[in-house]
Amino acid sequence: MNNPINASVTRRGFLAVGTGVLATAVLASCTPAPPRYLTATSSPVRKAETARGGTGRVTRVELTAAPTELDLAGTTASTWSFGAVPAPTIRLSAGDTLHATIHNRLPTDTSVHWHGVALRDDMDGVPGLTQKPIASGEDFDYEFVAANPGTYWFHPHVGPQLDRGLYGALIVDDPHEPLSYDDEWVVILDDWLDGVTGTPDQVLKELSGGMGGMMSGGGGHMMMGARSELLGGDAGDVAYPYFLVNGRPAADPETFSSASGKRVRIRFINAGGDTAFRVGLGGHRLTVTHSDGFPVTPVDTDAILIGMGERYDAIVTLADGVFPLVAAAEGKGAAAFALVRTASGQAPRTTASIPELTRSVLTADKLTADPSVILRKRPVDRELTATLSGSMMAYDWAINGHRFDPSNPLAGALGVKQGERVRLRIVNTTQMWHPFHLHGHTYQHAGPGPRKDTSIVLPGRSLTVEFDADNPGRWAAHCHNIYHAEAGMMTVLGYQTA
Repeated sequence: MNNPINASVTRRGFLAVGTGVLATAVLASCTPAPPRYLTATSSPVRKAETARGGTGRVTRVELTAAPTELDLAGTTASTWSFGAVPAPTIRLSAGDTLHATIHNRLPTDTSVHWHGVALRDDMDGVPGLTQKPIASGEDFDYEFVAANPGTYWFHPHVGPQLDRGLYGALIVDDPHEPLSYDDEWVVILDDWLDGVTGTPDQVLKELSGGMGGMMSGGGGHMMMGARSELLGGDAGDVAYPYFLVNGRPAADPETFSSASGKRVRIRFINAGGDTAFRVGLGGHRLTVTHSDGFPVTPVDTDAILIGMGERYDAIVTLADGVFPLVAAAEGKGAAAFALVRTASGQAPRTTASIPELTRSVLTADKLTADPSVILRKRPVDRELTATLSGSMMAYDWAINGHRFDPSNPLAGALGVKQGERVRLRIVNTTQMWHPFHLHGHTYQHAGPGPRKDTSIVLPGRSLTVEFDADNPGRWAAHCHNIYHAEAGMMTVLGYQTA
């Protein structure tokens, strides 16, 4: 619509206005247009999925998200789950297609994110970015090729729902498995408060009030004084009453049974919302073989530090007896507990401490990628920086100065183009550690360090990784502390259109 110029404007004034408009037009023409990004359903996304090929075999599963009750050694917690906590493990072989039908019987929206899987973008489960949320009463079909073998897991990407019981393991078997072992255990670690001392939504509301909210009488879920040298200081924000192994507390422990001399592959997954775990098996050493699904040069250790979202595979040769499997909630003065039994005998006390946790503790910086998965050498085409900022005081967690806004998800996006080798520097300017997770890709730590998708970044430190931009779309990148992410510590890795 044209705006008429007032008839009383003089010729000189008109010329001045006209010159200003012309200057503005010229300036606008010199200002580069904002980048445009591929959508989750664009042609390059479909082509990338086709290029993955696959075996043609299809594994079909159905998951119903619904309210449920969880027995925590006599305490009944009202929560949400996919029928059990954790959900039954989903297994398929590399190259197979997963077809998962989700029935949402919750009172609110939900979704499923397939954590660590380099899948097609429109199946990544991030509402507002890759799909519409699955509304209450509706169903949704996820279908994608799982190209890479490894230990993965699944969980919602709506609000703080991850801190309920909506999670499970996704195991993609290697049809040419090079490891030799007799048995396999999946060990999912979790911190728990839902339906006991509150709900994750209540926790997020309290934390979002920052320290000021706590000082004014709120903050019943805030944790003070959680400290860890391994994590560089502050260990966590949230006070949890329980820490679980496969959905069971220490007072009613999960028991893994086998025989003396057996070699067991243990797949550790940290499904927690706010807690890193230092895990060890009493009387045994662990040989770490994989991190986040990808093989590493095997390393012997007494214990492993696992941040939220991380996975580690380890081989252990079992001794004769009954042994405590302890996952200490790092810096929080409590632990998850399970039993490993190869013989009859008295079980150790659930409060038993094990010396393995104070001996050698493996962290990702001590790992080297197996030669079979080292990224090939090539020039870096693009360098990006993700600066993590914020504080517990204001609870203003952000990346590159932007607090993620679901209504404008591409504000502050990290732009790449398909085919580029990308160097990403993650800079932690805060006084707290953050487990940084990139969707849809695996990157490599410098060194050549391990191939991963989730990495601990210590306070005041930076982590440099490289990856190939070979999976087009719009991908979330965020802190995997669910409360930090929901407060704004999330951005988007967007593939730009040509």
